[in-house]
Amino acid sequence: MEQLLSCLDPKPGWRTNSADEITLPVPSESMELVGKHCILELYECNDTKLNDEAFIRETITVASKSAGATLLNLITHKFSPQGVTGLALLAESHMSIHTWPESSYAAVDVFTCGDHTMPEKACFFLKKEFQAKHHSMKVFVRETPSSVPHALRNPLS
Repeated sequence: MEQLLSCLDPKPGWRTNSADEITLPVPSESMELVGKHCILELYECNDTKLNDEAFIRETITVASKSAGATLLNLITHKFSPQGVTGLALLAESHMSIHTWPESSYAAVDVFTCGDHTMPEKACFFLKKEFQAKHHSMKVFVRETPSSVPHALRNPLS
């Protein structure tokens, strides 16, 4: 297993990812970083793996660790006649996967808060594990206006 050394860089994964030549978005100066959100589409995957609930549980667990995230809870459901949905509650937010083995397709969502996690690593791990021949990934930087964290906020009545 690859050893993660995220403590060496204050913002690992926030630069270009040379393995897949993806330029990652950088937060603007007037906004405050919340986290990153990756939307991943996996095409022409291994149908057997897409329908294997135990495999998906293990894969989500390892993908969370590869992102530098802390897995708090994991729930999966196997549909009949096929398909699996998995949802990981992370200390940093969440990861979900929905599979359609009959179409060799999976939809993945990875959202992590803070600048110490690397959700793209989880996505590339999932792509490899499901043996996707094609994929599409969009990465969004989640940010709030710098005034929001410092504004006085009262509970709704």
